[in-house]
Amino acid sequence: MGQIWAGVDAGKIHHHCVVIDGDGKRLLSRPVANDEPELLKLMSDVLDLGEATWAVDLADGGAGLLIAILAAHDQPLLYISGRKVNRAADGYRGEGKTDARDAAVIADQARIRRDLLPLRGADEISVELKLLTARRTDLVHDRTRAINRLRAALTSIFPALERALDVTNAGPLILLTGYQTPAGLRRLGRTRLEAWLKARRVRGAAQLAQAAADAAGRQHTTLPGETLTAQLIEALAREVMTLNEHIKDVEQLIEDRFRRHEKAEVITSLPGIGVILGAEFLAATGGDMDVFGSPDRLAGFAGLAPAARDSGRIHGNLHRPQRYHRGLQRVFYTSALISIQRHPESRAFYDRKRREGKRHTQAVLALARRRVNVLWALLRDNRTFQATPPTLKAA
Repeated sequence: MGQIWAGVDAGKIHHHCVVIDGDGKRLLSRPVANDEPELLKLMSDVLDLGEATWAVDLADGGAGLLIAILAAHDQPLLYISGRKVNRAADGYRGEGKTDARDAAVIADQARIRRDLLPLRGADEISVELKLLTARRTDLVHDRTRAINRLRAALTSIFPALERALDVTNAGPLILLTGYQTPAGLRRLGRTRLEAWLKARRVRGAAQLAQAAADAAGRQHTTLPGETLTAQLIEALAREVMTLNEHIKDVEQLIEDRFRRHEKAEVITSLPGIGVILGAEFLAATGGDMDVFGSPDRLAGFAGLAPAARDSGRIHGNLHRPQRYHRGLQRVFYTSALISIQRHPESRAFYDRKRREGKRHTQAVLALARRRVNVLWALLRDNRTFQATPPTLKAA
């Protein structure tokens, strides 16, 4: 039996599989339900036709069960993004858009291309970190939206208090669960407000009470809708506090799982990378650098390798890529910013790039790109970061 290629257009309810041989001749084309018995039957039927290389246009989600089954049976699997499939489809005959046509394009691209990344089943910890970091991101976004609504509502009835409070901290949020209007704060008075805050274990209760009392003394006008807006402010303050607790719980789960990963100590040894950024790195890559083959490909995946845009006599025209993993770029960019503040060698590199005429963002990206090589080498050699690289002993 010869080599064959099986392209799968993945979906939530069912997939469509097309199998071709080395000449591009279609050997099989059929839909299959996204259930284990049907997927096992499909795999068996495909393997009866030859030695298969599989390709799919989803790396998780609806294709998760298919990927796990293929990984469990040691089947080679390639990943081609939906955007690449869409672009490649323009080069094939016909203008129709069907699952069967997309699956055929996926199979043919797997047959002729040599730059597609292999897709492997991730380890349990990496999968859990991917779920938890995604959950944390959702909660942080929800908290940001709630804080923005809280500030807008407070500004609409009591702008002086909005300016005086930092509602990203716990103390001001606790204050807003009890008092939201100038009249209410004036009736209570600074002394009783301080006692009220201390009873709820608010740090800096005296300074916070004084700031709130001063704000109340600057406004004696009651605005329309103040009573209802005050109720909304209380609800939003409690919502933010609840979200803070949820984020804290999720971060604890992230740390517990991240610390169990075999590469955790190596990753966090690089200055600027802590538990959260390290967990996001593992969620994006799985910690397996063999998938990328080289630090250059990892940098390209993270959007840190410039793409050429040359034409005719125009050469050396580089620009930022458009297709890359935003989360992984955030890991390297944010950790580079942190390392500039805390690591002398990183600061020296950044300052040198600034002297060369680079803008701030360009200098940080240059540092982030350099750190890709460093982290790659650390993971390859399974050693922690040292400011002075170890010297090799002479033979």
